[in-house]
Amino acid sequence: MKNETKNILVAPLNWGLGHATRCIPIIQELEKNGFNPIIASDGVALALLRKEFPHLTTIELPSYNIEYAKKGENFKWKLIKNSPKTLYAILQEKQQIKKIVKEHQLSGIISDNRLGVHSKKVPSVFITHQLTVLSGKTTWISSKLHQHFISKFTECWIPDVNEIPNLTGKLGHLKNTKLKLTYIGILSRLQKKELPIKYQLMVILSGPEPQRTFLEEKLIVELENYKDNVVFIKGKVEAEQKTEQIKNITFYNFMQTEQLEQTFNESEIVLCRSGYTTVMDLAKLEKKAFFIPTPGQFEQEYLAKKYKKEGLVPSSRQEKFKLDGLLLVQLYKGLPNIKQDVNWKQLFHLFESERKF
Repeated sequence: MKNETKNILVAPLNWGLGHATRCIPIIQELEKNGFNPIIASDGVALALLRKEFPHLTTIELPSYNIEYAKKGENFKWKLIKNSPKTLYAILQEKQQIKKIVKEHQLSGIISDNRLGVHSKKVPSVFITHQLTVLSGKTTWISSKLHQHFISKFTECWIPDVNEIPNLTGKLGHLKNTKLKLTYIGILSRLQKKELPIKYQLMVILSGPEPQRTFLEEKLIVELENYKDNVVFIKGKVEAEQKTEQIKNITFYNFMQTEQLEQTFNESEIVLCRSGYTTVMDLAKLEKKAFFIPTPGQFEQEYLAKKYKKEGLVPSSRQEKFKLDGLLLVQLYKGLPNIKQDVNWKQLFHLFESERKF
C-alpha cells in the first residue's frame, strides 16, 4: 500500500529575495523526493515563490516589519528600534504554526531564518549561513540570541562546507557549539551552461528599500558612459514582467529562474550586492563579479571584505563606487567552485518519522 504524501512547510524570511530564492532548489527537491511542499512567507518573498510554484499551496505569515535606515550607519539602530514589532511577529507566527501543523497535517518544517516557525510535534529545520550575527560591538549578544533561537529547532542546515575553502568564513563556522549543525553544501537554483556571451555586464539588484533604489539610481548614472551591452535586473517583483531598452542597456524589473539562469550564463561579469545567496549563485556559475554591499549590513560588508582580501572579488562601498572599478574584476580569481553535491535523500530522511498527533 502506498504511503500518503507527506506535507512539508517551507518558510523563508522576507528580507530581500535571497532567502526565498535559495529555498527554490529545496522545494524542487522535496517534490522530486515525493513530498508535498507548502510555502509560507510574506511580502515579495511570497510573491516570488507564488510565481515560481503556482501549483503549490501558499500561506501568508505575519510580516517581521523590517525597516531600513536611509543612512547605512543607522542600520543597526533602526533594527533595534523595530525589534519589539519583530518579536511580536515571531510570537504571532508561532501561534499560527500551531494551527498550520494540525490543519495541514505537516510531517516537517523547513524555516529559512524565520525564528518562530518550528514545532515540537514535527521535525523542524532552521536554515542559516549566520551562526555568528555581526552587529559591531554587540556581535556577541546578537550571536548568542540567534543561537538560542536556533536551539529550538531539531537541526540547523548551513548552506556551505565545513572545511577550507568555504564561502561563509566566521559567519557560518563556530569553534565550540552544542547546536546540531549539518553543512549541506552550496545551495543554488542555477546551473552553469556554456552559452555565447550576449552582455558584457549584468547588473542584478536585490535587498531592502530604500537602499535598493539608491543603488539603482546611482548605477544608471554611472552606466551612461558604458559602451558595451548591459542587462540590468532591478529586483522588483511585480505582477507582470516589464522590459525596457535604453541605448545599450536592457532593463527588467525581475526575472524568474529559467530566464535568470540563461542571462547569468550569457553575461561576462556581474555587478551586484554581496548577499550570500548571490555569492552561492556566482560560485556555482563560475562568474566573476564586483560587489557593492548594502550600507550598514554587517554580514554583506564582512563577506565583501573577506573576498577582496582573499583576492577573489573586488568591491566598493556604495557611495564610493565608480564605473572604472569594474576594470579590477579580471585581476581577481573569482569565487571558488565548491563541488559538494547536496545529499537530499539523507537530509529529507528526517521527515520520515511518524507525526506526534
